Amino acid sequence: METGLGIPEGFVARRAGGPFLEPIGPIWLRPAEGGSVFGIRLERRHCNNQAVAHGGMLATFADIVLGIGGGEQGGTPGHFVTVSLVTDYLAPAPLGAWLECRPSLLRRTSRLMFVEGRFEADGVPVLRASGVFSLPRPKG
Repeated sequence: METGLGIPEGFVARRAGGPFLEPIGPIWLRPAEGGSVFGIRLERRHCNNQAVAHGGMLATFADIVLGIGGGEQGGTPGHFVTVSLVTDYLAPAPLGAWLECRPSLLRRTSRLMFVEGRFEADGVPVLRASGVFSLPRPKG
């Protein structure tokens, strides 16, 4: 079931920091056991002239979702710095589709977290991404 905004039930808006990210948001989050699910409804502003999500927008969304999701699962709220982001584009993500991912924290050390995710547009796999993120140094 969806809301009047075309957002699946149970999702709430989540701001993702900084002015660079404001034009793509809001992103949507649904808390779940084992880690939150993140989503976004693909609008014209997210797309190229072929009416599919721009690759740079998909990479930006992956960067946000993997970092936030990994931090949530690893118990490390707050800021992180992207060290590496690898994206494999599997299929076009069309205008109007609901893009969704449940990131998976693979490993966390005291300074790094390794996260992966599979992104689906209306249930069709469109992107596979993995990232390495540097965690904030403990203050002390």
